[in-house]
Amino acid sequence: MRVSLPSPAYAPEGVSSGAARNATLDMTCINTMRTLVMDAVQKANSGHPGAAMSMAPVAYTLWQNVLRYDPADPLWPNRDRFVLSIGHASMLLYTLIHLAGIRQVRDGKVTAEPALSVADLEQFRQLGSKTPGHPEYGHTTGVETTTGPLGAGCATSAGMAMAEKWLAARYNRPGFELFNHAVYTLCGDGDMMEGVTSEAASLAGHLKLGNLIWIYDSNRISIEGSTDVAFTENVAERFAAYGWQVLDLPDANDTATLQTLLTQARAETGRPTLIIAHSVIAWGAPHKAGKASAHGEPLGVEEVRETKKALGWPEDSQFLVPDGVLDHMQAGIGARGGAERARWYALFDAYRAAHPDEAAELDAIFARTLPTGWDEALPVYPASAKGTASRASSGETLNALATRLPWLLGGSADLAPSTKTLLNGQDSFQPPQWGGQYSGRNFHFGVREHAMGSMANGMALYGLRSYAAGFLIFSDYMKAPIRLSALMGLPVTYVFTHDSIGVGEDGPTHQPVEQLVQLRATPGLTTLRPADANEVVEAWRFVATHTNGPVALALSRQNLPTLDRTQYASASGVAKGGYVLGGTEARPAVILIASGSEVELAVSAYETLRAEGITARVVSLPSWELFEAQPQSYRDTVLPPDVTARVVVEAASPIGWDRYAGAKGEIIAMRGFGASAPAGQLAEKFGFTVEAVLAAARRQLAHAG
Repeated sequence: MRVSLPSPAYAPEGVSSGAARNATLDMTCINTMRTLVMDAVQKANSGHPGAAMSMAPVAYTLWQNVLRYDPADPLWPNRDRFVLSIGHASMLLYTLIHLAGIRQVRDGKVTAEPALSVADLEQFRQLGSKTPGHPEYGHTTGVETTTGPLGAGCATSAGMAMAEKWLAARYNRPGFELFNHAVYTLCGDGDMMEGVTSEAASLAGHLKLGNLIWIYDSNRISIEGSTDVAFTENVAERFAAYGWQVLDLPDANDTATLQTLLTQARAETGRPTLIIAHSVIAWGAPHKAGKASAHGEPLGVEEVRETKKALGWPEDSQFLVPDGVLDHMQAGIGARGGAERARWYALFDAYRAAHPDEAAELDAIFARTLPTGWDEALPVYPASAKGTASRASSGETLNALATRLPWLLGGSADLAPSTKTLLNGQDSFQPPQWGGQYSGRNFHFGVREHAMGSMANGMALYGLRSYAAGFLIFSDYMKAPIRLSALMGLPVTYVFTHDSIGVGEDGPTHQPVEQLVQLRATPGLTTLRPADANEVVEAWRFVATHTNGPVALALSRQNLPTLDRTQYASASGVAKGGYVLGGTEARPAVILIASGSEVELAVSAYETLRAEGITARVVSLPSWELFEAQPQSYRDTVLPPDVTARVVVEAASPIGWDRYAGAKGEIIAMRGFGASAPAGQLAEKFGFTVEAVLAAARRQLAHAG
């Protein structure tokens, strides 16, 4: 339904009739957003209308008057980013996408179609719609990152700001300021309560990310009622202590003051900015404004009618976009963004002529492709009985890869010396006053695993090949961002070391048992647990070429023998997730299956059995996900279905290994937590010895016979 806008009856003294009409159009656009939100949530009988209604003036003012974004090209690299950290208010973002006229991206190309139509808004929260309950990156054009878990958007936006700083420092040249955009984030009370927000805000303040602007919807309402029940801190003082510029907007409806504050925020280049916008949740609703009931449930049919009446809106209208609204936004964000984008591409054309090598790198970053010769420096390890810890060979391989892949960057949660993830000869990503450069490729996240994972996601959203490192046990702190990178299909690499009870004396608090199960249970995440240095190289080879999802590497603290590949199969089998390492007979008597550090045990047992004349087979299975992606015919050649005598060895939870052990096989695994003792003693205590594997194999042979 469409209606014409009335002309203003008069213009206030000193204000032109054109300006007055624009003010009328602005208010009409804001109320269009509010009513679309109410209608969509009511039609779905599900959703969160309150914050979207109260933040409509803030979001509209930002988009229409400030945001440098071209709706005709949502892939423009230097666009400002807008992150809706309060993802439950998704209808606010969907209305903006529709009203701004953002075009649909399909298969990486911008089309002439609208990203969201009114019909799409009407399908809010319905199966198969482009308007799910929380914004999903890659599902709805115009959504810059998946949000919903509170705090995730805030932390991810900090990573996005870090990516912009890095790109600007590496690629901007005198006369060629390619990257100078800002990252805006709309957050709420729930975000402020989540610990990940505090982690991200602390690091963002330390890094002096002047390109990061958070707008905090301070409506002081949560699901349980007033936030006074649990949240009474002084947020302004907290952020000032982090080193942020803190600005105050007493009334979220005061768009003129907001615009002044946004200008002030953009002008501050040495500190991130927090704008505290005081609002009334569900503003305009006669009976539900300011109440917790407006947070997470529809207003109700009658309340919607009365709210529309209070707003001067046709009470019986549904999904009304008045005439002139779309044109007005095209004359604002559309015209401004289109002009900025055209200037940028003209600048980039000149940059390409002046700096062809750098432009080629940017092309590869935007397209997620690899430079020529990216793998030429990867090491090949000779056989060695002593071997090396897979964390060490990983560090060497990472550094070799980084010499040919300049946008491979990352860091750890204060554990780089232990995880071996420091890039040699590279600066730290730091402000110059802290002894680094924004072009540095070594990121120091501090002891902030949750924020680290989210920030790595933010960097990956820019096309950078980011990695985040820590001990495997501390992947617990990173479950949320790992899950989000998997949901978004982002090629983030998680480098997890100290992957078993081989940690030894640190004890059960630091010995991962159930963490591999958790990683393997995450859809879209590829987990690799390499057995020796050459498997590590192949794991990193996969990482480099894998662009549609995250990878987790599980690496050892202790040395692992480097297998003699003239006697055993090539480590290139890692690409298939599992392969026959030794024993190629079509039907072996017994199959020994292991991953990571336990492959050594399986190999030793295999050699003993072969010496005894038993046709044993040893299988290295570093990745369930890659193995399961192979044709059944290949999997059957590795694990012949009619060979039921099988032994699986992994120093972690046995959950899931039954699919490879089979109904009659035996699993040597951890059935509880570890203990504090030298690693060798722990191996004896928990049965991770060659003797234990041989005993299990012989039991299997006896049963099979």
